Amino acid sequence: MLKLEHRVRIFQGPGAVQAHPEVFAGYGRRCLIVTGSGSAKKCGALDDCITALKCAHIAYEVFDRIEPNPKTATCHAAGAAARDFGAEFIVGIGGGSPMDAAKAVAIYAKNPSFAHDGVYTRQIPAQKLPVILIGTTAGTGSEVTGVSVLTHSDTGAKKSISGADCYAEAAFCDYSYTAALPQATTVSTALDALAHAVESALSNRAIEKSRAFSAQALGLLAPYILSDPPFPVPDARMRQALYEASVYAGAAIDLTGTCFPHTLGYVLTEQLGVPHGLACVVFMPALIGRARRFCPDALAFVEDALGVPMETVLAAIRPALPPSLPLGGDAIADAVARWQKGVANFTRSPGGLTPEEARQALENVSG
Repeated sequence: MLKLEHRVRIFQGPGAVQAHPEVFAGYGRRCLIVTGSGSAKKCGALDDCITALKCAHIAYEVFDRIEPNPKTATCHAAGAAARDFGAEFIVGIGGGSPMDAAKAVAIYAKNPSFAHDGVYTRQIPAQKLPVILIGTTAGTGSEVTGVSVLTHSDTGAKKSISGADCYAEAAFCDYSYTAALPQATTVSTALDALAHAVESALSNRAIEKSRAFSAQALGLLAPYILSDPPFPVPDARMRQALYEASVYAGAAIDLTGTCFPHTLGYVLTEQLGVPHGLACVVFMPALIGRARRFCPDALAFVEDALGVPMETVLAAIRPALPPSLPLGGDAIADAVARWQKGVANFTRSPGGLTPEEARQALENVSG
């Protein structure tokens, strides 16, 4: 059972959505449901949401065109759809992509003058519609973060927005929806949660509260990652643990942000289509190496929470990683060029990270 005091109201457990139609009713009489093309329907979350909305006599429309790594233009179009329908709030259903998209859609809906990339240059906090999130994966922690990761429609680059206007008002955390996930997605999202918990704990912005959240997440993740063999198909009890780990890890990065593996991982996703969670942990050995040099006490904290040395964890996750990463020199050079003005994730990483060190890390994994 999640024990988390947070600005986002959390409703958890199987059946939570249908059990609380009053939550939806508290935000208006018309809503736009923002989701992807099929997973929300397959796992039952969309049907549960519609049942709750009908119970509360709320009119709704469904925008189901959110793609993986949602594009700014798609979110912009959904914002226009929300205005056209007269939506008073947004419901985001899915994994990280639909949930992050829903946050951006809520901003676009209230700001008709914004171009598709206007969220990047907005005055924070911008006006927005209320957002309710229904998570269907166990990895991103977007339910509790004030962050939305979007893909710029013109450049193809992943870039996040953050601020007080990027928080949901309420989130439903029903781990039973994750039973419909393909095994590859289950593994990738679990590794995303691992990356969040580890990066937050090793961040130079870590505080006692964020470390406590990281420790909770790592303790829940360890039995799954260190199973023999690693990453079995989870039973219901393990799915609950993975979902709770995801939310705790999300709460941790909400306080600290992530470190350089996330920024470098975006390049693997943009250029090679590597799923986000896998793309982040590709760079975990480099992160651990820097932690041994610059923050050994923080690394010891991580290892204590996991119950094993990090070498054991890295060995367990290695078979899940892509066998090859044919990242070309031009792609690496382009990525390094856009980092020259500074990257927050680099600054808060152990020892900091320069663009040239980032280049070396990308070159080390490519081939």
